[in-house]
Amino acid sequence: MIKLSRSLLSRSLPSEISGKSGNIRDALRLHSFTSQAGISTAGHDFSAKGDSPARIFAPYTIYKGKAALSVVPILPTFTKLDSGDVRVQRSGVMMLTFWPAIGERKYDWERRQKFALSPTEVGSLLNMGRHDSSEFFHDPSMLTSNAGQVRKNLSIKAIDDGTGYFFSLNVHNNILKSNERFSVPITAAEFAVMKTACSFALPHLMGWHRLTNQSPRGLGGSSSKVDRQSLELEWDK
Repeated sequence: MIKLSRSLLSRSLPSEISGKSGNIRDALRLHSFTSQAGISTAGHDFSAKGDSPARIFAPYTIYKGKAALSVVPILPTFTKLDSGDVRVQRSGVMMLTFWPAIGERKYDWERRQKFALSPTEVGSLLNMGRHDSSEFFHDPSMLTSNAGQVRKNLSIKAIDDGTGYFFSLNVHNNILKSNERFSVPITAAEFAVMKTACSFALPHLMGWHRLTNQSPRGLGGSSSKVDRQSLELEWDK
């Protein structure tokens, strides 16, 4: 079964920091730098006290013979309304980063390409079985005069014997007249880790971790007081 998804890739995704090619240790170090740049966008988030929480970088990275693949969550951004309430300004994504191998245990970080899975696309990944396949199409300039200049196609195809998947990314750039292709074989165990991590991260991408961790209104220091307006929200028309 093949699942197709077309979505708009935000032009305001986190910025990248250029790196150098090198061995796996260098790639890990450079990946940490880019993860900091990526998650720093979520650093615009703020706590109830106005301070900025410490950031943690924990990408799940898979190195294979022809390319490497990392997956890391990018948290949503929030905006404060005039009423003092806080709402999600932009949903988070699961950021996939591919970069090619240039030798044995060496990878070219400068040629990395990114693909951001929206919460709904993450749901498609989580719904995949051992013999399913999915495809996602992104156009960073959709709905603008530059639409179609850069096209990204992510394909996740199950291996026939059910032992894993091929993650393939094709980036066609008419502006640079380039066509980048990456293919990373993922074992069933690695895919299980990825799905479990995505499942855990999904509510956070939607901002629901802030929703469920907020202090209930109307308690006013007494557990017996309940805000009736909050109770009636379910019945609002």
